[in-house]
Amino acid sequence: MVERSSMGELIPANPQDLLEGKITDVYFERTKEVLERENLSHVRVIAEIHCYSMPEGCSWAVLAGVYDVINLLEGKNLNVYSMPEGTLFRPLQPVMNIEGSYVDFCSYETSILGILRHMSSVATKAARCKKAAGDKVLLFFGTRSVHPLIAPIIDRAAFIGGCDGISDAYGAEKLGLKPVGTIPHSLIVIFGDQVAAWKAFDKHAPEEVPRIVLCDTWFDERVEALMAAEALGSRLYGVRFDTPSSRRGNMRRIVEEARWTLNVKGFEHVKIIVSGGIDEEAIKDLRDLVDGFGVGTAIAFPTSVDLSMDIVEVEGEPRSKRGKLPGRKEVYRCWSCFEDYMRPAGHGMNYCPKCGSAVEPLLKPMILNGRKMCKEESIQEIRSYVLKQLSLLRDF
Repeated sequence: MVERSSMGELIPANPQDLLEGKITDVYFERTKEVLERENLSHVRVIAEIHCYSMPEGCSWAVLAGVYDVINLLEGKNLNVYSMPEGTLFRPLQPVMNIEGSYVDFCSYETSILGILRHMSSVATKAARCKKAAGDKVLLFFGTRSVHPLIAPIIDRAAFIGGCDGISDAYGAEKLGLKPVGTIPHSLIVIFGDQVAAWKAFDKHAPEEVPRIVLCDTWFDERVEALMAAEALGSRLYGVRFDTPSSRRGNMRRIVEEARWTLNVKGFEHVKIIVSGGIDEEAIKDLRDLVDGFGVGTAIAFPTSVDLSMDIVEVEGEPRSKRGKLPGRKEVYRCWSCFEDYMRPAGHGMNYCPKCGSAVEPLLKPMILNGRKMCKEESIQEIRSYVLKQLSLLRDF
């Protein structure tokens, strides 16, 4: 029976139900029952998680959600090998292998894929936006795009994917970060006067908060940017244009005009931040003019990284459905030329055939015989790992 709150609305799933494998597609429950009744509970398999087709225009993705999966499977009689959290991976490569009796983990496939697909999709889009932004600031404003009960999960994926900060106060607290943000249009509308609202914000905001103000509420962006610069002077850190698409026109021309005007009036120090419907293509178009970007929906609701789980080995025999490569595999990375090589298990390699440098196997033991083997790194360490890989990418 599904529990309901006092308001009659569905309440979130119980985490204990997740740990017990109750959040699953029904055919896994039926599969488990068939195997048990046919005395096939002992059959050991290797199930591989991989992505055979990336979102259009993508040649790589960022793996996220590994720790959640490990915590889900810890204590079960399984061996799990995985690429580390934050690893960039490419099509066909196994990102995780689960070895054990199929009945011991089949009911978890739904949850495992839900965790990895959702978090990897968000982290990947964040990484693509960060790659496009380069050294310009990238902020995640996407909390209002997702159900609030999963907001911290999405905040984490966006941050480790490369975002420099998040706006969600609760998510930032849970992640040990400081939330970032400016002021909403509602403050200005209530005051009825841009300058009065900006000055009130400057008066009451903590001193460590950068004075970044919205400059598109009633007047032209150029006009309001200059008004803000004249009102706050040297205390003004930046202006933010959150112009809706219905009123935007050519955003590049708008920014060029505002930048030119601020400069000729002696306000070269004022930064320009752009938000509102921004995606990686807009970032590419504006990054030479803009000092920072606020991205929401594009990161919070990206095209899915289509991870799937397939059996590739049964009782030591390479076996898979059509369209999938049978047998356990290894993935090796050369960090010198940032090339990856996939090999059948047992056909290892030590050196990169392209440059001769030593290679590293990417699939690491995370659980052995039910025992957790990995140490969880901090989100700052994972983000640094992602940024390191982005800096090595030659293709977008």
